[in-house]
Amino acid sequence: MIKAVLFDMDGVLVDTEWFYNRRRVAFMEEKGFHFDEIPDLSGSNEPAIWEALVPDDIELRERLRVEYKQVYSPDHPVPYAELLERGVKCAIASSSYRELIDELVEIAGIADVLNYTISGHECSAFKPDPEIYLRAMEALGVEPAECLVIEDSPLGIEAGKRSGA
Repeated sequence: MIKAVLFDMDGVLVDTEWFYNRRRVAFMEEKGFHFDEIPDLSGSNEPAIWEALVPDDIELRERLRVEYKQVYSPDHPVPYAELLERGVKCAIASSSYRELIDELVEIAGIADVLNYTISGHECSAFKPDPEIYLRAMEALGVEPAECLVIEDSPLGIEAGKRSGA
């Protein structure tokens, strides 16, 4: 019997992946980069995303990553209120930053129906490692066979499967 449902946030609870991909490209194009098409980095984590965008220059990569997180993203926030189409009773297990998870929870008004939230940044490894789901299961006091993981990205799906859910 299913006793818990664990949701990824971006692309599942809120259709944000396309927004993140486009926002990153817009930022990079302002910095002089050019893309023939918008790279689909859905479900990836921040270190892997920035390595893919700036593969050969570690210092530039870090400088752009910091500026994007500290300046560009706050000036171009996720329009959660516009993107949110449904609320669910669930735990959130997302690779997003804790601040973004908390922002969605507040804007969606779903804090009172969530039993637990966890960010991949609070784990020792990102998806496809199953740690994020295993920690959520432990916090909820449920076994993997009692959980349903809802994911949209290959890395997240692999993490869910590897968790035993």
